[in-house]
Amino acid sequence: MQQIKIKKDIEQMFNIQEKENGEIAVSARELHKALKVKTRFSLWVTQNFKFLKENYDFTSVVTTTVVNNGAVRHLDDYALTTEAAKHIAMMSGTKKGFEVRDYFIKIEKAWNSPEMIMQRALKIANNTIYQLEAKIERDKPKIVFADAVATTKTSILVGELAKIIKQNGVNIGQRRLFEWLRQNGYLIKRKGVDYNMPTQYSMERELFEIKETTISHSDGHTSISKTPKVTGKGQQYFVNKFLNQEE
Repeated sequence: MQQIKIKKDIEQMFNIQEKENGEIAVSARELHKALKVKTRFSLWVTQNFKFLKENYDFTSVVTTTVVNNGAVRHLDDYALTTEAAKHIAMMSGTKKGFEVRDYFIKIEKAWNSPEMIMQRALKIANNTIYQLEAKIERDKPKIVFADAVATTKTSILVGELAKIIKQNGVNIGQRRLFEWLRQNGYLIKRKGVDYNMPTQYSMERELFEIKETTISHSDGHTSISKTPKVTGKGQQYFVNKFLNQEE
């Protein structure tokens, strides 16, 4: 912030804070002290906050102070906008009140100077870039996996899919995955010969295929065993679905 010419005793009374939205905030306790008010802080707040709107003119915060025995004490405080702080200072009707008000006016002028606006814009831009880069890093394992399974022609069992999903940070086992697939319409949940087989919805989207195995029995007859297997496309689909649910 630009250098502000103001009485040192007033300047040293305030620790101007920048909020997350880029606005500046003033501690109500610091303002109470700077105005040299003799009224108890809680009563002063009641008297002066009558026409202020919470979460617009001020927000409730907690500050700390060290007492005589070295212990830390928590205090209720309020983060005031400079507009609200100027209003309270002016309404005090004292010389000190007008000096404090002038201080806040100079603070605002410096804060809204072209240099400070540019500095805040760069800060926001850098923060946005940082968040995007962090997201790219977080998504890298997903992208690598998606590229790998999208082209694979190897189908896997549901139990193997559960292991892959778990390796990607989602806590799920074979039994729970089967249950989820049934409840969400990917496998048939009606008890019978088609139980746990892919639904028409899954087959049309090529998420599953059915592996048929011929079994020869000791009495000479044969039977067909059907096993649902997850295609490469299905592996990509389900892993991404579970990972996105976790975010």
